[in-house]
Amino acid sequence: MNGGDKVAAGGASAGPPQPLDWKFSQVFGERTAGEEVQEVDIISAIEFDKSGDHLATGDRGGRVVLFERTDAKDHGGSKSDLEKMDYSMNRHPEFRYKTEFQSHEPEFDYLKSLEIEEKINKIKWCQTANGALFLLSTNDKTIKFWKVQEKKVKKISEMNVDPSKAMGNGSIASSSSSGNSRTHLANGGSLDRSYSFLSNDFSFPPGGIPSLRLPSVVVVSHETSLVARCRRVYAHAHDYHINSISSNSDGATFISADDLRINLWNLEISNQSFNIVDVKPANMEDLTEVITSAEFHPTHCNTLAYSSSKGSIRLVDLRQSALCDSHAKIFQEQEASGSRSFFTEIIASVSDIKFGKEGRYILSRDYMTLKLWDINMDSGPVATFQVHEHLRPKLCDLYENDSIFDKFECCLSGDGLRVATGSYSNLFRVFGCSPGSTEATTLEASKNPMRRQVPTPSRPSRTLGNSITRVVRRGAENTGVDANGNSFDFTTKLLHLAWHPSENSIACAAANSLYMYYA
Repeated sequence: MNGGDKVAAGGASAGPPQPLDWKFSQVFGERTAGEEVQEVDIISAIEFDKSGDHLATGDRGGRVVLFERTDAKDHGGSKSDLEKMDYSMNRHPEFRYKTEFQSHEPEFDYLKSLEIEEKINKIKWCQTANGALFLLSTNDKTIKFWKVQEKKVKKISEMNVDPSKAMGNGSIASSSSSGNSRTHLANGGSLDRSYSFLSNDFSFPPGGIPSLRLPSVVVVSHETSLVARCRRVYAHAHDYHINSISSNSDGATFISADDLRINLWNLEISNQSFNIVDVKPANMEDLTEVITSAEFHPTHCNTLAYSSSKGSIRLVDLRQSALCDSHAKIFQEQEASGSRSFFTEIIASVSDIKFGKEGRYILSRDYMTLKLWDINMDSGPVATFQVHEHLRPKLCDLYENDSIFDKFECCLSGDGLRVATGSYSNLFRVFGCSPGSTEATTLEASKNPMRRQVPTPSRPSRTLGNSITRVVRRGAENTGVDANGNSFDFTTKLLHLAWHPSENSIACAAANSLYMYYA
């Protein structure tokens, strides 16, 4: 049974799974009380690789930091499958710092008089090869393809040449001859035979040379060092800010998306890309929506999805035509009559989409809700989770301080049974999405994640739009802001988080700190 099937049929015989008990695992970059956070240190992207053994983060200073799993290698051997399963369920996932490198630097576009900041917008892992790690990183304009590999540092351990005697008159003369030769050439002359190091009149002294030893050097591999090397730079293809990159399952191509266009690239070709989606109108005054996020299907290399500022998600089939302006399917929730306001379109804008592991479901995040869509059913979402419903009376204030434009990310668990997204006051929400599940957990990005826990409602309310679509609205019952009645802090927001591909482990960013939790 795949991940998508679990969402549709999970718990049909045994009931929905029990809510998870989340525990703090570790934190990187924890700041002390009162410590001021530097703007360049704020984390702006998080991504697990497909194996879950590596985690990458990017920050506003253009740096990419890699972490590697340390506890994954501790089991195995002669243990039985039951012992391995028990270990896997009860182990404490641990990561350690692996390496970091400067991915992007601040630039200036002289043609447009525009500063291009170094902030990392997205990171995507590519297929590994020969023990090396490959990943894509992008800022607003330029995408880079990185290779991270262990290199053995070789050092000279033994040498039979005395350094004090090695630099004799002969060496100096050779250096001098070489220098004279370069000077002679620089002045327009030609290389004369007299500058050869061994002339034809060279002869051995009478009786021969008493002792002549060839230099011998013994080189040993002293230690290994991680080296990050930029393999390709994909530039000058986007007029607007890049909001998404996504690697294809074919391992050879990837897409990049800005507000109006989506480009298809080959990893090996950096000076050419193909424009596959273009929503730019002939007259920019006719512009009504922009692209907000795009992602390839996890297993079908010809399928991708992209979301818009109008709340729609379009599914595109690359086999239909070279320019995919006409979508294969569109997913959009119908607007309730009489509910339109000034903020309707703003809060409907989709900030992030993610495919489930098997590609059957798409999770989308707008300002107020999380929505789960079945790609086989375009009549409406199969589940809706209320995240910010309690903020609806404060939309005017949120508009004034620009918080209403915050772009929160979302993620799905590897088994497809749960979804998660961030909120304000460094909180994030975890919802169960299997039929009958009432799981709605509020966690705080701190060493005590359950400190701000909101009581879970006894049973979700349901609305049956028709016989096909099941809409579950959960979380709206919690009209209080938190368990203690404290108001939200809109300056601390948890925008970026990622779910481990095969375990119940979440990594999330709170300013410059990376918190990790497991259940």
